[in-house]
Amino acid sequence: EECPESLRPTRPIALESYLVDPAFQTLSYAKRYEIVCERLVRELLYDAACFFTSNSSDGLSGKFSQPNDELSIQKFAISLHARAAAFAMLKKP
Repeated sequence: EECPESLRPTRPIALESYLVDPAFQTLSYAKRYEIVCERLVRELLYDAACFFTSNSSDGLSGKFSQPNDELSIQKFAISLHARAAAFAMLKKP
């Protein structure tokens, strides 16, 4: 949800048992999700990903933000359509 708590920077992370990627230190929760989606696509683990935020009141009327064009709804839909079309071609004799 797009709200002050998810958009504000966080405190540095220090976990004794786990190493924390320095790229995530002090980032907001929303920015962390954005970076994870971005990495999944850039490292070719996913064909595409979509990241957008909305708040609980305006989201019901369709208002949202897309902070990263690489992770836009349109690009995700285009990638999904292309993958489905390629899969459909495999089924044809």
